[in-house]
Amino acid sequence: MNFAPTWFEPSLATLAPSPGHAWGPYPQQREPRSAALRSTFLAGLSMFDAWRDESAGHQRFITRVRHFEQQARPWNDPLLRRRVASLRALLGRDGLTEHRITRALGLVAETCRRALGKQPFDTQLIAARILLSNRLAEMQTGEGKTLAAALAAAVAALAGIPVHVITANDYLVSRDRELVAPLFDALGLRSAAVIQPMPADERRIAYRANITYCTAKELVFDYLRDRMAIGLDDPELALKVASFESSRRESRGTLLRGLCMAIVDEADSILIDEAVTPLILAQAIDDPHREALLRDAWDLSGRLWRNRDFLIDAGARSAALTNGGSELLARLTADKRGLWQNRMRCEELVLLALSARHLYHRDRDYLVRGDEVAIVDETTGRVAEGRSWSRGLHQLIEIKEGCKVTGERQTIAQITYQRFFPRYLRLCGMSGTLAESRAELASVYGLRVAPVPLRRPSGRRLAAPVVYATADAKWRAVVMAIAAQHAAGRPVLVGTDSVADSDHLSGLLDTAGITHRALNARQDAEEAAIVAAAGHAGAVTVATNMAGRGTDIELDATSRGAGGLHVIACHRNRDRRIDRQLFGRSARQGDPGSVQIFVSLEDDLAQRALPVVWRAFGRRHTSGSPLPSALGHLPLALAQRIEERRRRRQRRLLLEQDRAREGALAFTGSGE
Repeated sequence: MNFAPTWFEPSLATLAPSPGHAWGPYPQQREPRSAALRSTFLAGLSMFDAWRDESAGHQRFITRVRHFEQQARPWNDPLLRRRVASLRALLGRDGLTEHRITRALGLVAETCRRALGKQPFDTQLIAARILLSNRLAEMQTGEGKTLAAALAAAVAALAGIPVHVITANDYLVSRDRELVAPLFDALGLRSAAVIQPMPADERRIAYRANITYCTAKELVFDYLRDRMAIGLDDPELALKVASFESSRRESRGTLLRGLCMAIVDEADSILIDEAVTPLILAQAIDDPHREALLRDAWDLSGRLWRNRDFLIDAGARSAALTNGGSELLARLTADKRGLWQNRMRCEELVLLALSARHLYHRDRDYLVRGDEVAIVDETTGRVAEGRSWSRGLHQLIEIKEGCKVTGERQTIAQITYQRFFPRYLRLCGMSGTLAESRAELASVYGLRVAPVPLRRPSGRRLAAPVVYATADAKWRAVVMAIAAQHAAGRPVLVGTDSVADSDHLSGLLDTAGITHRALNARQDAEEAAIVAAAGHAGAVTVATNMAGRGTDIELDATSRGAGGLHVIACHRNRDRRIDRQLFGRSARQGDPGSVQIFVSLEDDLAQRALPVVWRAFGRRHTSGSPLPSALGHLPLALAQRIEERRRRRQRRLLLEQDRAREGALAFTGSGE
């Protein structure tokens, strides 16, 4: 098995890894032994990046790229293809040096103009340069991330590197690949897409393309399948043997060609927000008595009283029995047999049932579709297809909702994004919201953040937040604000915290006679069409956190003249980045636009993070008018910081546990 040079070697930036004699049949990175030192060093560099001005270097780079682009302008298509082929050989020999990247981007930009009818903007070329230097590009919404990623992928693929371009969902995988496929074809590169329904043989062919578009989830599951095929009993030895017997690797049916390079779109969503979710390969457990056991636990949980027999910690999403509750449970199970005689296991199962009963809510944490419980991702608001809760929690929620109880599954392999993505020899990505997490991204993934300048100055206006004591007062104010903007002919996008909130606001708008469209986890298939129409004059769109990431909201002339898209946030998210994602839907590419925030002390964030005494103070303010700014806004801003710290600690703890588990299982080969 071959690995990249250690993190401090200058040659790292020019690496052009690919399967073969030099890198082995399945190239991937091993975490450096000096992980702690590396994390500290890169986190410090990320703070330096926060104030470093690269504008002069960007300008010199753009001047050189445009020189090569103009040089290629008079060439006919056959001559351009020959020059690209010559450059391809030089890139394969020299790697991704600054000079080769500059020339390659010039030729790719000219090919892009001919194949797509689009000349890349300077900012898109800057973003491509950042990606090719193994960094994260903070590029604002609407600035053309799809094409910027394609430019970087094309240059890397010309150097012989198999590239994975990773985006949020199957729709965007197919859409983005189709948009830029003519560029890749004109460069002599083969591109492909991997989506959920594809069988293994088609996936294997797609991963053998020069550039493969896919989702992170599909990619990780295919990697885990490869690990199972290679053999987890001693994967290090298996891969060393495979490096001498590449044909044997093919016969064992691996899907990927290794982890050479990944370009991660919406990088903060994948690398931060979804980092704590383990990706699990599982097989069904044949236990005919398990359902009866879970139903007993559900019944027992209904016989316990909150604050007397058990306590709920909403922030940690856990329940705990009081001494009295533990004694009551022992009496209730005294005549039961089997597991119920094991006090620790008995209490563990009932606590899980209490969590299902009191901490997981329909239309917020999950949807019921027919006879199925579907998890809603708390960050995006989308249904997390194929995901289920473990240890019996999913089955307990199915019992709660009267659905058919599915069988439990046993984990046979798992990994988190925090452990998976650092295995790439070249890793980079982009998003509009990275600055707040630069230290964490540096310490966990070894990635530094570089801002991409705006193509045009931002015209976004941000109004002062408005805070109410009660949710009812907040919703009344939101409806009035929507009505005022709607009457002025402006399009309005409203961000809500959950499917339930989206449905509630939709009902209020119906009562007020305001025509609108709802965008939540129930309309996932229609998302792009709804978002694309959200910029039309007078349109009102109610959305959950997803807010159409990856799809532009284009204004028509009437809405632009009326003041552009007005975004209303009905809550503060648990992370400032997610707030900024919603705000970034307005005033894209220099368009006019504005943002207004309405929150209450009864919102989920306040209930989780604010002290009880402060919420009680808010309830005394019964006039229905907004709270004074300092009294309302500052505590909620503090609550947001508290929640951000808690979630960072949670991700760090998960990573430490993951590393410890891998070390403990090292004698069997791998922690996966």
